[in-house]
Amino acid sequence: MILANITTPLLGLVDTAVMGHMDSSAMLAGASIGALILTQIYWVCGFLRMSTTGLSAQAKGDSQNAALQSTRVLWQGGTVALILGLVLFVLQVPILNIGLLLADPSVAVSTHTSAYFSVRIWGAPAALMNMVMIGWLVGQQRTKAVMLIQIVGNMLNVALDLLFVLVFDWSVAGVAAASVVAEYTMMLMSLAVAFPLCKAVAPQREWFGKAARKAILALNSNILFRNLILQLCLAFLTFQGARYGQTAAAVNAILMQFFVLIALGLDGVAYAVEALVGEAKGAKQPQQIKATSLRGLFWSSLFALLYALFFYLGGPTIIGQLTDIKELQQAAMGYLPLMVWLPLVGHWCFLFDGVFVGLTRAKAMRNTMLLSALVYFPTWYIFKDTGNEALWYALLAFLLTRGITLGGYFIWLNYQNWQPHSPQEAK
Repeated sequence: MILANITTPLLGLVDTAVMGHMDSSAMLAGASIGALILTQIYWVCGFLRMSTTGLSAQAKGDSQNAALQSTRVLWQGGTVALILGLVLFVLQVPILNIGLLLADPSVAVSTHTSAYFSVRIWGAPAALMNMVMIGWLVGQQRTKAVMLIQIVGNMLNVALDLLFVLVFDWSVAGVAAASVVAEYTMMLMSLAVAFPLCKAVAPQREWFGKAARKAILALNSNILFRNLILQLCLAFLTFQGARYGQTAAAVNAILMQFFVLIALGLDGVAYAVEALVGEAKGAKQPQQIKATSLRGLFWSSLFALLYALFFYLGGPTIIGQLTDIKELQQAAMGYLPLMVWLPLVGHWCFLFDGVFVGLTRAKAMRNTMLLSALVYFPTWYIFKDTGNEALWYALLAFLLTRGITLGGYFIWLNYQNWQPHSPQEAK
C-alpha cells in the first residue's frame, strides 16, 4: 500500500508539469480548479472505501461463509458507488456552477475549468467504483493486486497525458480524458481480480432489501459525517491562512506537503491494520484484534520517529526543493519544529482510524472526530494572536485529540469485551 500510495502524488506532479507547459497559465489554473471540484467530492465519498474495507475484511474472517459474505459486500458497495456516480454525472451542471461560484475565476480560467470538468465527470462512476474495489481488495488482503492496479492506472494516466496533450494537442480536455481512461482501466482490472474470489456466487435479493439498505445507510452516513467534519477543519486552515495574506497561504501549501509525505507511510500501516483487524472481528477473535492493533501501533510509532528525524535533518532541503523563493523559504523554516512534531502527534489517529475501520465502528469515528473539531477551533482562537502559526497549533491539537479519544475508546472496548462476565467464565 505504501508503494501504491507513492504513485498518486507522482501523477499529480506530472499533471501539473504537463499543464504548466501549456500556452497560458489560465489552462493550468482552470484544470486545477476543475480537478479540485471533483477531488473534494470524491474525498467526501471516501466512506465507500472505508466501509467496504471493514466489511470485506470481516467477511473474509467468516470461515463458514467467506465467499458468500464477501460477494455480498462487493455487490452492495458497488451498487451504491455506481448510483452515486450516475447522480454526479446527471447533476454535473449545477455542481460545476457551484464550484465556479465559490472559486470566482476569470472568464479565461472559467472556460478551461468547464472544458476539463465536462470531460472528467464521465469518469465519476468508475472513480467511485474504484474506491469500493480498493476497499474490497484490501479487506481481502490482496494488497499486491491493489499496488499493481494503482501503478498501472497511474502510469497509463501519465502516458496518455503526454499523448493527448503533446501529440494530439487536446489541451486541458486531454488531461481530463487521460484520467477518465485510467479510471475505467483500473475499474476493469479490479473487477478481473475480484470476480474469481467470489467463486461464482450469484447476487441475492435480500442483499438489497430494506434491512440491508438501512444497515448500509447507517454505516456510510456516520463515516460521511466524519469526513465532512475533517474536511471542514482542513478547509478552515486553507481559507483562514489565505486571510493572513499571500505569503501565509503559500507557506501553508508547502507545509501541507509534509502532511502528504506522512500519509504515504502511515496510510500503508493503517490499511494493513484495517484488513487484519476486520478479519479478526469476522473470525470472532478479540485477542487477535488486540494483538494486531498493538503490532500496528509499533510500526506506526517507528514510522513516526523516522519521519520526525527525517524532517529534523532534511526539512530545509525539502522546503528548498518545493520553492526557490527566498521569502517563502525563510517563512516556512520557522514552522519546521511543528513539522517535526506532526508525525509524532498524528500517527496515533492514523493507526486507530485503521482499527476502527476494520471494526466498522463508524459511530465512534464520527463522535471522536466531532469532539476533536470542538478542540480544534478553540485552540486556534486561543493562539490566534500568533497569526498563521495558530492554525498549525490547532491542527496538532486536533490530531492529538483524535488519537487520544480513539485510543481511549479502543481501551474501553477491550475492557468490555475481554472481562469475564460470570464466575464460571472467570474460571
